[in-house]
Amino acid sequence: MESVQSVKQRFELIGNDPGFNRAIEKAIQVAPTDISVLVTGESGVGKESIPKIIHSQSFRKHAKYIAVNCGAIPEGTIDSELFGHEKGAFTGATSTRSGYFEVADGGTIFLDEVGELPLPTQVRLLRVLENGEFLKVGSSTTQKTDVRIVAATNVKMFEAIEKGKFREDLYYRLSTVEIDLPPLRDRKGDIHLLFRKFASDFAMKYKMPTLRLDDNAVSILTNYRWSGNIRQLRNIAEQISVLEKERLITAHTMRTYLPDAGKNLPAVIGDKKKSDSEFANEREILYKVLFDMKNDLSDLKKLTNELMENGNAKDVREENPGLIKRIYGNHESREQDYEDVIDNAYDYTQEDQVTSTSHISNNENHYVEPVQPAGDRYDFAQEIEEEESLSLADKEIELIKKSLERHKGKRKAAADDLGISERTLYRKIKQYDL
Repeated sequence: MESVQSVKQRFELIGNDPGFNRAIEKAIQVAPTDISVLVTGESGVGKESIPKIIHSQSFRKHAKYIAVNCGAIPEGTIDSELFGHEKGAFTGATSTRSGYFEVADGGTIFLDEVGELPLPTQVRLLRVLENGEFLKVGSSTTQKTDVRIVAATNVKMFEAIEKGKFREDLYYRLSTVEIDLPPLRDRKGDIHLLFRKFASDFAMKYKMPTLRLDDNAVSILTNYRWSGNIRQLRNIAEQISVLEKERLITAHTMRTYLPDAGKNLPAVIGDKKKSDSEFANEREILYKVLFDMKNDLSDLKKLTNELMENGNAKDVREENPGLIKRIYGNHESREQDYEDVIDNAYDYTQEDQVTSTSHISNNENHYVEPVQPAGDRYDFAQEIEEEESLSLADKEIELIKKSLERHKGKRKAAADDLGISERTLYRKIKQYDL
């Protein structure tokens, strides 16, 4: 078994952080076994190095090692990519194809971004982990495979499990041993070492002198938050190597390459779980606003009806103090505004009894018809119509009808107008019996 230092030299891993060294040590210890390993950590911390170490130190090192980015494969084809398919299994399947699990038999397969796998594929993967069996797409014959699975993710798995996006049983099968790589901001002692390594590599690549940092630039580099981790640090080193003519980098120059360097950004405080559930997207925020408006309109309707029935603003105000405060607020000026609205409206209706007339002109004669006097102080109040439905199904039916009318029943044109497929439109028409 190789030492941590020799493995770091072999795979060109830079850093002496205790958390980083512990992750490499765990990879070396678990390599001779066939235990499934889950590598966790933020994006850009170098998770892809751990499965390579595990494979090189295992008894499978002479067999195939295949790395698969699960997040980069479309949901409709990922089963075919991982498990293969038979000829004619779907449109375009002109020949039988072997999947990654069949090709990697006897070796190691690295599933990067495993948290992005769709749920049906997770079921297939769970079966492979449990007994090494899988079915090709379009086949009824069970096949066996002997692979070592190492997975990696930057997703918070317990949150994904709570939201139903990842199977809990699959998580526990994958994470027999979990290796967590610390973010770069927690490896402050390694940041300058990594920058020097990248600067040296780019100096050789572009045939130019190596960059050097003064003490203030090193301090800024070390205290930066590095949300993109090692990947971001490498990009910054490459930018400076190419763009700067002066090879001694000062603090001022360094700040120009680091977004928001030295700024104290506000922290988001609050219950994240509540925020995710209530305000997951803009549609839910819009619905919340609409429902609040609906409640306010219902309160106003109730208050208006009581005013019209009782005819005494003072009695209504005394009987409904909570309702008035909810509509107009708690401030005294708001209550005064409420009284002014009632009194002014009453005065307006009294004046209209005399001044509102209709005129009919015939040659030089004029006929004036007076308006009948109002019998109720609250005749000025308008009748409030029932709010329109906020049901998504009702809106969907209305839009489909309008689109079909606009295109004179032509489904293809209506489907294009609605931004859906003709097949989906046909299904909606049958569903709503249009």
